[in-house]
Amino acid sequence: MQKRSSEVQELQHKNEIEFPAITSLLKCGKRPAECASPHPVAKRPATAQNNVLSPCQLASENVLKDQNICNGLGDLFINRGLSIESVKVQGSTPPPPEPQEYIPTLYTPEPSPFYSSCQLSQVTESSYMSPFQNQSPQHGFGPGGSTPPAPPVSFFQWQIQQEEEKLAGLTPVDLTSRDGDGDTFLHIAVAQGRRALSCVLAKKMADIGMLDLKEHNNQSAFQVSVAANQHLIAQDLLSLGAQLNTVDCWGRSPLHVCAEKGHTLTLQAIQKCAVNSGQKVNVEAVDYDGLTALHIAVLSHNAVVQELSRMGAPQSPQTTALMQRRKLLGECINTLLLMGASYGTADRKSGRTALHMAAEEANVELMRLFLDQPNSFAVINAKAYNGNTALHVAAAQQGRQAQVHAVQLLMRRGADPSAKNLENEQPIQLVPEGSVGDQVRRILKGRAAQARSCVLE
Repeated sequence: MQKRSSEVQELQHKNEIEFPAITSLLKCGKRPAECASPHPVAKRPATAQNNVLSPCQLASENVLKDQNICNGLGDLFINRGLSIESVKVQGSTPPPPEPQEYIPTLYTPEPSPFYSSCQLSQVTESSYMSPFQNQSPQHGFGPGGSTPPAPPVSFFQWQIQQEEEKLAGLTPVDLTSRDGDGDTFLHIAVAQGRRALSCVLAKKMADIGMLDLKEHNNQSAFQVSVAANQHLIAQDLLSLGAQLNTVDCWGRSPLHVCAEKGHTLTLQAIQKCAVNSGQKVNVEAVDYDGLTALHIAVLSHNAVVQELSRMGAPQSPQTTALMQRRKLLGECINTLLLMGASYGTADRKSGRTALHMAAEEANVELMRLFLDQPNSFAVINAKAYNGNTALHVAAAQQGRQAQVHAVQLLMRRGADPSAKNLENEQPIQLVPEGSVGDQVRRILKGRAAQARSCVLE
């Protein structure tokens, strides 16, 4: 036993001197599967004579090019009893390449250069694994008639592939089943903002003609996406054929919801899809209160302006949030005008136009926007059901800081100060008392009257 042990030690010492790389490989222990080396390993393609890749072939090509690879494949050599002769030692002369045989290098997937940060911002968060861990090889194909590399797959496309595999066995009965609130799987996925899942479910629902199935509030999945401001999902649903001119239990169209909440991105997505698909959007649709989407947007903008006038600290978080909301609502109003909404349309209950509503809050920003539109002269003197023009409304305001500017703007754009309402009252007769009211009266009387009043003072 002592003699055998000494012989073994001498052999090991000899191997350490002649084959240091192999010795370090054999000494390394087995590594867990999750800690395996990420480096690619070249493999010889299977042939009729060799339909199983042997560990010798795995190691003979490039296992000794990187010491990390040696560490990752140590278990193969230890457990399978490979001989030293089967391993190519560093510094030895490589064998000549075999004719008409190509040895591909396995591809380690990396993030696609086409996957930009813009795409990242448009994809909702998901608990899925990285798509780059399971991609098929994209290059390294053999010459002469080999399959061309597949195009890079975006993260969103990979998510769709994963969801399609999970939902392959979903039946029409499953798709149309509802919970206690009448929500389907599609409604819930849209409300949660899971875009890939929503796309797969919507495609299946569209195939059976149930894409516009509604829940207890009479809202389709598309209307839920609008209410949740999921503009990408809304665009996907419209591309699959979702009905655009639909209303909920309050008579609101998707445009009404965007106008009320300031969902600018969703409204712009609707506009874009309508232009691309040729689908006509009913921008003059009214809700159960007789208001169009533009009316709703103006009233929402007025409420924000009024709230801002009450805020004391200009740099407070509340003020910043209100300023942002006012900006979004202003963009919604501009988008509605681009879509063909008319600021001269009267509401069904009072006959007020959008210009009337803006004048009620002395909202000079919106008044100037409307008066800059074509044919504004035909609308500036329009009367509501009580006979009041926008000038009547602006002159009658009290406690509004911008009242003087609002009246002055209307007068410059052609408002008639002699118009009378159903009570036979002119705008000057509705002006309240006070210093601000005196300025408004001078503007309504004209420059001559204003000059005479200055002389008397």
